[in-house]
Amino acid sequence: MEIKTVGVIGCGLMGAGIVEVCARAGYDVVVLEVNQALLDRGLARLRGSLEKAVARGKASQEEADRTLGHIRGTLSLADFAACDLVVEAAVENMETKKDLFSALDTVLPPHAILASNTSSLCVTEMASVTKRGDKVLGIHFFNPVPVMPLIEFVRTILTSDETMEAARAFGASLGKTMVTAKDTPGFIVNRLLIPYILDAVRVYENGLASREDIDTAIKLGLNHPMGPLTLLDFVGLDTTLFIADAMFEEYKDERYAAPPLLRRMVIAGQLGRKSGKGFYDYR
Repeated sequence: MEIKTVGVIGCGLMGAGIVEVCARAGYDVVVLEVNQALLDRGLARLRGSLEKAVARGKASQEEADRTLGHIRGTLSLADFAACDLVVEAAVENMETKKDLFSALDTVLPPHAILASNTSSLCVTEMASVTKRGDKVLGIHFFNPVPVMPLIEFVRTILTSDETMEAARAFGASLGKTMVTAKDTPGFIVNRLLIPYILDAVRVYENGLASREDIDTAIKLGLNHPMGPLTLLDFVGLDTTLFIADAMFEEYKDERYAAPPLLRRMVIAGQLGRKSGKGFYDYR
């Protein structure tokens, strides 16, 4: 199946990035938000990203203008009726995602593929509310989407070979490197990343080292681009806590049990870069 038109649900940080890479690859993209203010904010974020790409010599002004010409914002799911692929990048809430998948199933043409950008939730459960389980999969991008080279495909027990072939062709057209995981919480990246990050919080919480020394030790000792506490601030403490809780609920494994400090910081609104303060102060 040839994918020509892509729909994206959500124009937040991840959604806007997905819209950008799809439009830059030449796809016509329809992006949906729940209200005009959020849509305007998301499209402004997208324009800002393209302006930075031009300023840094990563794209020409002509390419940026052409990319914007491929993008159309909407507040109505009905505008997805001509999409060949829809990537859902809404809030990480299963009931919200299931409501969207059920509604999209009635709007999309029979051949269309439905995908979720979820980082931890069960894709099979989302597929269960549709009549196209063979055409549902996870397509997990990484933040920032225009920069990060990886796509993590999540194949459920229902996903067909044809759907996977189409998804891989789509990923290749975006210039991404692709890996495939089974539909289990955390998939590949977060299944390995979350215990590592939580252990770093425990080391700091127990007073074994300063936050700076923890990050410096990992950066220089393991040659990582950033330390775990800096990475946690970048990902978002609330996002990490949500993923950890979802994985602990599934596996009941202490490796995924969130340290009390992480939970208290989230309650206090110290979410990392997006709130201005996390393990470090960005204000």
